[in-house]
Amino acid sequence: MTISIWRYSHLALAVSSFVFIFLASVTGIVLAFQPISEKIQPYKTDGFDQITLAESLEAFTSTYPEVLTLEVDHNDFVLASVINDEGESLEGYFNPKTAEYLGQKIETPKFFQWTTNLHRSLFLKSTGRILVGLCSFLLFLIAVSGTILIIKRQRSFKKFFSKIVNDDFAQYWHVVLGRLSLIPIILITVTGVYLSMERFDLLSQTQPQHEIDYDLLTASPPQSFAEMPIFINTKLSELKSVEFPFSDDAEDFYTLYLKNKEIVVNQFNGDVISTIEYPLVTFFSNLSLTLHTGQGSILWSVILIIASVNILFFIYSGFAMTLKRRGAKLRNKFKKSNARFVILVGSENGGTLVFANALQKELIAAGESVYITELNKYRKFKKAEHLIVMTATYGEGDPPSNANKFLKRLELYKQNQRFSFSVVGFGSLAYPDFCKFAFDVDHALLQENTEQLVPTFTINDKSFESFEQWVKIWSDKVELSLSIPKDTLISRPKRTKSFIVISKTKVDDNPDDTFIITLKPKKHLSFRSGDLLAIYPNNDYRERLYSIGKVNGNIQLSVKYYENGLGSGYLNNLEVGDICDARHIENAHFHVPKKASEIVIISNGTGIAPFLGMLDENHKKTETQLYYGLRNEKSLDLYKSHLENKLENKKLSAMNLAYSQQHECVYVQELLKRDGPNIAKTLENNGVIMICGSMAMYKDVMETLGIVCQECNKKPLSHYAKQIKSDCY
Repeated sequence: MTISIWRYSHLALAVSSFVFIFLASVTGIVLAFQPISEKIQPYKTDGFDQITLAESLEAFTSTYPEVLTLEVDHNDFVLASVINDEGESLEGYFNPKTAEYLGQKIETPKFFQWTTNLHRSLFLKSTGRILVGLCSFLLFLIAVSGTILIIKRQRSFKKFFSKIVNDDFAQYWHVVLGRLSLIPIILITVTGVYLSMERFDLLSQTQPQHEIDYDLLTASPPQSFAEMPIFINTKLSELKSVEFPFSDDAEDFYTLYLKNKEIVVNQFNGDVISTIEYPLVTFFSNLSLTLHTGQGSILWSVILIIASVNILFFIYSGFAMTLKRRGAKLRNKFKKSNARFVILVGSENGGTLVFANALQKELIAAGESVYITELNKYRKFKKAEHLIVMTATYGEGDPPSNANKFLKRLELYKQNQRFSFSVVGFGSLAYPDFCKFAFDVDHALLQENTEQLVPTFTINDKSFESFEQWVKIWSDKVELSLSIPKDTLISRPKRTKSFIVISKTKVDDNPDDTFIITLKPKKHLSFRSGDLLAIYPNNDYRERLYSIGKVNGNIQLSVKYYENGLGSGYLNNLEVGDICDARHIENAHFHVPKKASEIVIISNGTGIAPFLGMLDENHKKTETQLYYGLRNEKSLDLYKSHLENKLENKKLSAMNLAYSQQHECVYVQELLKRDGPNIAKTLENNGVIMICGSMAMYKDVMETLGIVCQECNKKPLSHYAKQIKSDCY
């Protein structure tokens, strides 16, 4: 399968370096525990950040006859070497306030030393360091290419952290953890490369020397540490170490090594003799070491551990996805020039290929000649009578990477014979551009020598039942009897949540066999009117989708009961207090826009369900017109009190009802045509039209809206495409 340059680069980099990355990650996890084990030692003094160098030096020099060294490590522990009153040498950690000896210096365990050598050089000395540095750079490139792939997947940088549909374990967590670990991984890789470059002197480090005029040095007036400004104003937290004078001569002095500079200080009067500011290279070297190792920070060390563990998971999930794609290869028994049926596939991650292969297999078993290939490999098919396009959508309604050239190739390669076509779109209703590319393909295939055998058919979340339904419709058209085995295609219910039935009307009370059921999530769930609820009546692959109305914070469904209906029968058999397991699906493209100036809602039958919730949530009292198609006046009884309440409190501005089975037969589209000027004005004023109900009603309404826009606004309906939202079935 053709893949984008970014995906190819991402995969190629991972394949070429995964062994080194694996070793670096495992050793990195181990080494990240070292700073944690050091940091928890009881050698840091309370109020350390407020202790001055003057206080500490005064304490040491008054307690011990001689102080040889004094330094502060990355844990803010004070290390010193002194001679005590008995003339014995004492080295280790000290209390900087009292100069009390606390314990011996922590020695790095041999296990950590061994792991460090493996991490830095793989025991290959300079050659190993070069390989590790190169590995860090490759991991950086992997992170960059992965970031670009996520941006493409999420359709824009602004949506980088937007919700991701969980349709595959490895792919979902590869993306989710990749986003969360991106910054730590980039810091690990950049600092690793920097430290390697520093190791081989590839960075310019010109260290200036102190210039001291010894003739100007004087031993007067003598001052104590508490009187010397440089020691008073220097905090221990700024200090790395102090170099003490060797003798009482004025030419010997204190040298303070701070985090950003060196200062030479007269040992008698505290005058600053010379100052050297460290170059940026030194700053970046220290910062790189801290960020790469986690020295001095338990929190950052934990983050490094998590990031390294995630890298190991990326190795697993990346190869799992690759093997899955390779496992869904396209294989042909017949040549393209001899095939009666041609199946064209568009897939970004290989999921659609499984369905296409299953269809190919059944057609061959039925004795038909079939050729299957990618959309980008479209060309002339001499004997093709039927063309089947099975494609996913990627990004903002874009084609998958193996279908991005199809529309141009369709213009380039004209079939000589007449043929039929059918387009099947695969996607997720959680994305606003659900199956958009499939509709684009369908539109492009409408040509003089083609016949649309079946209207564009969409499949949500790889639903086997939907695919089976399409196969039945399509195979009847081509006069074949096909039966697709479900074993390799079914998707079991996943990510379901529990809901409690808190109310339900009776079917017998409504002439249209319609009832309302209200569900309350057992745990917190964020949802909006217009979202979908998927139920699994038999706890198997078969799902039923219902539009959600959010009323009083609960999920309200309007359901048409069918005697042998799988979903409606299951919901109708539930009683108040029963538990229902279902899956919430965000349906972002059918949410009420926050800044809509006016809203026109159009529905028929149970399509009113999401609008009942939207009206309930219309707290700003945006002007809202309802056009609702029903059979007769009795059909309204189920919703009458709710709608009248919304009219009374101004959440609904007007209600226009069309009864199709009364003495005067009226349909919704007729009311829209009657109010055409007002509808056209709503669109011109940036208002929104929302449609929910049957597909038959939707087609009639769209046709009417097209006429209204052309007559009243002199513009095609397509001009207002972004202002029209629909969820029809």
